[in-house]
Amino acid sequence: MMEDYTLPFWIYMGVLTVFVGGAMKKVLASHISAAPTLVAWLGATVLVERLWAFCLPAVLLLVTLCLACCLYSARKSPRPRLPAEGKSVFITGCDSGFGKATAKRLDALGFKVFATVLDLSGEGARELRRTCSSHLTLLQVDITKPQQVQQALLDTKAKLGLKGDQPFPCLAAYGASKAALNLFINTLRHELEPWGVRVSIILPSSYKTGQSSNHAYWEHQYKHLFQNLSPGLLEEYGEDYMNETKELFQSHARTANEDLSPVINTIVQALLSPQPLVRYYAGPGVGLMYFIYSYFPYNLSDKFLQKLFVKKKLLPRALRKQSGLGLNLHNNNNNEEKPDK
Repeated sequence: MMEDYTLPFWIYMGVLTVFVGGAMKKVLASHISAAPTLVAWLGATVLVERLWAFCLPAVLLLVTLCLACCLYSARKSPRPRLPAEGKSVFITGCDSGFGKATAKRLDALGFKVFATVLDLSGEGARELRRTCSSHLTLLQVDITKPQQVQQALLDTKAKLGLKGDQPFPCLAAYGASKAALNLFINTLRHELEPWGVRVSIILPSSYKTGQSSNHAYWEHQYKHLFQNLSPGLLEEYGEDYMNETKELFQSHARTANEDLSPVINTIVQALLSPQPLVRYYAGPGVGLMYFIYSYFPYNLSDKFLQKLFVKKKLLPRALRKQSGLGLNLHNNNNNEEKPDK
């Protein structure tokens, strides 16, 4: 049966495989952030298929595909970057994590960096003083205290010579704060556009920052929560359910990425781009997660999130009592007690 196919057919299949494979590689590399690119690739593939149906010679087909790939590669050449010299940036939370790493990178690029820390004598502040240039200015700021925020703003103006949404199951408070921040930033983007100020959102995947991988810290937080939980709620959920939730959270933290460079590179890209994007996805998988949640039917996206976040085996104690499922969510209770006659 294989002999029935001619050489031009195999040339066509090989080129088409490379073409479609290149499309999927581009999409996965961009974490689904370039949906128009995907549409363009698929459209070109369909066009090639139709041309082949009209008996376009295989050699001409190959030339056409090569020309299309060359044009696409030329169009996708590295975007121009603005110079960093003479530009200033204000970064909060530079004691550790993304804030500290971003401050170091931008200082090395030549930015005038204003980095806020909770403690000017802390380890993070000392490291920034030791490794960064004189262009970096440390400011002690607790963003929950308006007086310190206002003073940092005044100090920054003086230095510059200026005059004056996605659910996270089991992480409700975290998800709510991210959703609120997203909405706030989107509002700023609209309000600051007339002033020529561009605002972008950077959404990272899972990374080890701050206290996220500090086992002792989370054990202390768990004990504090357990001691302050009302007896009614403790009875409803059960200590075993709470302990399993804590273990799941810590397992996510243990598998988080320690290399912060994808996020830092994305921040630099956004800062130096003449036409920054509204939203950036930093790290593997995060673009796919938001794409599925935004465009898939709820019954499919909910199952995806359940598989990703909620790998629980236990139901809350009150639900176990009602359903008779016992301790395991997936096991049926085949040993129901029969009433005495």
